Amino acid sequence: MAREGEPAELAGADEGTGGAPARAVADAAGSDQAADESLTTLLGGWRSAVETAAPVAGFAIGWLAGGHSIPWGAGIAVLAGAIVAGWRLAQRRRPVGAVLSLLVVCAGALVALRTGRAEDFFGVRVLTNAVSALAWAASILVRWPFLGLIAGTVLGQKTRWRRDRALLRAYQRASWVWVLQYVVRLAVFIPLYAAGAVLWLAGAQTILTWPLVAACLAVSWWVLRRALPPEHPGIRHPVDSA
Repeated sequence: MAREGEPAELAGADEGTGGAPARAVADAAGSDQAADESLTTLLGGWRSAVETAAPVAGFAIGWLAGGHSIPWGAGIAVLAGAIVAGWRLAQRRRPVGAVLSLLVVCAGALVALRTGRAEDFFGVRVLTNAVSALAWAASILVRWPFLGLIAGTVLGQKTRWRRDRALLRAYQRASWVWVLQYVVRLAVFIPLYAAGAVLWLAGAQTILTWPLVAACLAVSWWVLRRALPPEHPGIRHPVDSA
């Protein structure tokens, strides 16, 4: 590798905006093999994918089993979300992320119950993706890219990276990949939501969470490294341009 390590994490990951790149920087390694291992570990592998998909699958299964019953779908989704959150807390894994994920599930269930439209269970997720896209884009335009803020915090640099013009530009370019991630989700979710395609929404939600975040991490890290000049010492060593 020309520069330090490779990334490794996620939303998400529960479609989050910070956990993935933060852990990616923290676990940066020095070879492609180490990067792949770090990525798998950070994302949680199949376990993270199952945890993310469980409430969504629970809603779809309950909705179908109850004869398109929203209470059934909402109840099973919340139960699955509570089990996942409890499991994460028991494993001492990101308590804030566990609680936020459960709140998103509960909010979606309450909205669907109130409106009587099953697709509204996914409406909260559409909204959070839209807000995340706007927030990441705004951070880039005001020259405080979220990816740099997260990386600087994890690496103990605070805001020293902003005094490195090359590193600031690299973080800005790499952050656009994260904006694109949310835009891709919205491009898929919005038409399905408008059509009331509940089962398609459940499938898209599963596919565009863990796998998409993994791809986003790999691409954003590649963009970050390519954006730095060949002589740059790497993200762990910001250079004071002044």
